[in-house]
Amino acid sequence: MLITVSTTHRPATDLGYLLVKHPDRAHSFEMPTGTAHVLFPEATPQRCTAALLLDVDPLRLSGPKGRGGKGQPGAMPDDFTLGRYVNDRPYAASSLLAAALAKVFRSALRGDSKDRAELSATAIPLEVRVPVLRCRGGAELADRLFTPLGWAVTATAIPLDERFPQWGDSRYVDLALTGTVRLADALNHLYVLLPVLDDAKHYWVAPDEIDKLLRAGSGWLADHPEHGLITRRYLAHRRALAGQALARLAEQRLVEDDPEADTVEPSADGSGADEVVRKPLAVERRAAVLAALAEVGATRVLDLGCGGGALLGDLARDRWFTEIVGVDVSARVLELAERRLRLDRLPERQRGRIKLWQSALTYRDDRLRGFDAAVLMEVVEHVDPPRLPALADAVFGHARPGAVVVTTPNVEYNVRYEGLAPGVHRHADHRFEWTRAEFTRWATEVAGRYGYTVGFTGVGDDDPQVGTPTQLALFTRAETARPTEGVEK
Repeated sequence: MLITVSTTHRPATDLGYLLVKHPDRAHSFEMPTGTAHVLFPEATPQRCTAALLLDVDPLRLSGPKGRGGKGQPGAMPDDFTLGRYVNDRPYAASSLLAAALAKVFRSALRGDSKDRAELSATAIPLEVRVPVLRCRGGAELADRLFTPLGWAVTATAIPLDERFPQWGDSRYVDLALTGTVRLADALNHLYVLLPVLDDAKHYWVAPDEIDKLLRAGSGWLADHPEHGLITRRYLAHRRALAGQALARLAEQRLVEDDPEADTVEPSADGSGADEVVRKPLAVERRAAVLAALAEVGATRVLDLGCGGGALLGDLARDRWFTEIVGVDVSARVLELAERRLRLDRLPERQRGRIKLWQSALTYRDDRLRGFDAAVLMEVVEHVDPPRLPALADAVFGHARPGAVVVTTPNVEYNVRYEGLAPGVHRHADHRFEWTRAEFTRWATEVAGRYGYTVGFTGVGDDDPQVGTPTQLALFTRAETARPTEGVEK
């Protein structure tokens, strides 16, 4: 069975660095079911193609020690004795090819590249070809699975016999994908979806397959419109395992869900007409926070109230930040952040940059002292107003980072959200939402009390009547200043 990955990124031979395979050599790897070969049929600065060829030995698939034997997924019926020797497994892409991808391109799947670290985090033009893929559901299912991930899909049904078109199509398709995607994302898409399309696993499906699925599906599976079908098929229709996986995906969506991250913004007059598709507000907000951190030159950063780790992921991808600490009061949320960041799969040096600590932000914590900057992104509005002085004391008075970035909703902008009733907060857990004047007053008082200066900016479209949907304050510490006396605790 065969799969090829091509790029026209210049120089295209950088694909070899990303895959950690030299284009001038042929590479071979022993697999439980045969031998995997990696070679580069073309390698020029204009275009480079890597091919993974899995040579399956049918004898290794048979017998009590082989995969697909009696009682194993993919086993042939007892009344078809030759089935274990005469089958499509050596030729059609399946979970066997996905397993080869995981072994042969392990570093690339993690997004690691010692020589091209920046490129590994960049979306590049890619073409993927799987010339023979068993596809239970046909070309239409392949399109449903890959198109939401940003791929242009061409899935051509392979006829049973070209000489006899009246016989119709076979169960196989010739799959071609094109798109501008991170190589690591592309490989993880294939790792999950090849066995899903085949709808068979040719090895024993144990509970640890849930972790494999969620790691490979990090960042895309939870929001995929076919996540239920993908989960059930990947876990070989084992109901208990699929139920556990779907529950964990639901937790991820709950933590990562941001009702302000609308992909459609209302019109300037609030009528909802002339809507335009735009970048999600949550993405713009994280970009604004990163810009503020760059402005103050912070390299050691606290993400206070880090939640599921969306900002932590952005910080971790930028090697400028040498120490990153996510803090949250919820242990369950920190576990989700750990899985999202895939800390168990990071190299030791990268893993050493990132820490996750459980702590309440309204109490003093000595571990939080001495950092260049702290971020409170969409956090203050989740704190009961009587506890805000304690939050300010713990962050600005005790931890005293060199800079603090605070973002919070602008309640004046809520009239621009269709379907949001007057007086209703954007999120059910918000204890309050400030106007621009209220936020300015609070931030100015905190800055004066604890010896900081503060500047303000907006995030998102700037409406001439109600301002931006998110407001941001950047506090910078005056080195000689000290908190005033009589601070509320």
